[in-house]
Amino acid sequence: MDRGEAQRAGLLVSAGFIDLHAHLREPGFEESETVATGAHAALRGGFTTICAMPNTEPAIDAPGLVAELLARAEAARGARVLPIAAITRGRAGKALADLVELARAGAVAFSDDGAPVDDARLFRHALEYARAADLLLVEHPQDLALSGRGVMHEGSVSARLGLPGIPAAAEETAVARDLSLLELVGGRMHLTHLSTAGSVELVRRAKGRGLPVTCDVTPHHLAMTDEWVAGSRTFAYDDHRADSTPKARRGVLGGTESPRWAYDSSTKVNPPLRTATDVRALWAGLADGTIDAIATDHAPHASVRKDVEYDQAAFGVAGLETALPLVLGGVRAGWCDRDVALAALTAGPARILRITPGADDWIAIDPDAEWVVRGDEIVSLGRNTPLLGLTLRGRVVQATVGGEVRFRGGRVGEAHAAV
Repeated sequence: MDRGEAQRAGLLVSAGFIDLHAHLREPGFEESETVATGAHAALRGGFTTICAMPNTEPAIDAPGLVAELLARAEAARGARVLPIAAITRGRAGKALADLVELARAGAVAFSDDGAPVDDARLFRHALEYARAADLLLVEHPQDLALSGRGVMHEGSVSARLGLPGIPAAAEETAVARDLSLLELVGGRMHLTHLSTAGSVELVRRAKGRGLPVTCDVTPHHLAMTDEWVAGSRTFAYDDHRADSTPKARRGVLGGTESPRWAYDSSTKVNPPLRTATDVRALWAGLADGTIDAIATDHAPHASVRKDVEYDQAAFGVAGLETALPLVLGGVRAGWCDRDVALAALTAGPARILRITPGADDWIAIDPDAEWVVRGDEIVSLGRNTPLLGLTLRGRVVQATVGGEVRFRGGRVGEAHAAV
């Protein structure tokens, strides 16, 4: 169907979503995801463009690897894929990669992501190099010394569960360092997956001083708290509704609580799920423009890396296909205007990347469709999500890329059959 038909059918028509932060795992970890499966999973979530992070083996730190990623994405005929290359060679934090050559090969930004550049002097040099060439650095703000061996947010829940925690300060001190270096050097810097109230406030003040910093937040940090590690399945915005009926306390999107969900390793993410106060601050930052974008940090893992004890499990949640309903939940709760939320999935990422989305990239959404998250229906190879079995509200029913319908209903990668 075309845009007019979608609108006449009562569907919400939007520009295609742009994800600033997704892990496609290829090369090196194809059992967890491939470029093709990730690009198709993206369509089911409404993302017509996704940025692939360089956390691969080998890391995306050479022009040939960028070219290979682009070729695999083109062959997949799913969502558009934009490479984010490594800041340092091998993401080892020792020597800068050749950012200019990587940009010429097609990299749209640079990040060491899960291995943040811990050496402040080296990160300063990276900013200077990037500024000279007008390139974008995407920083995972985390003080590794403070996060240590933590596996979840440090607080009352981690104490109750007996799990080592990651304090909010591990993120906030890194945000403060990065902002100080940006103020010293200048350039373009994007802080990814902010998770604490303190981080949002630091960015708010920096923007007030005119610093050219942007930031994003993930759908799971907007919807879940550290109580999910203890077995809660109530969304943060449902738990804080004015309505105090039992249904509202359980969560109108299917949330409830059960000891059988305690220590579910699919809730282990980095940065960790934080407190309800932090979640509310993230929404406030989104509503007032402090937070520029919503990015999934889609991190699929093979079951052998997740179906283990909590402290041994890999960090990450597969989030491309469930992002939209998590965001719409907060909109329904009145925590953010719908247009602002949709802009954070479309115009905000485009502005950060300095790209002009094609008019022929668009999606149709049924905001009231209810559906159950089932593992055998997930397109991504990663089934690591704590949303399995829950009923969500809001679903993409069609995704069009470059004027070609590449997803409709339950099918992806079948453009000709779907037309």
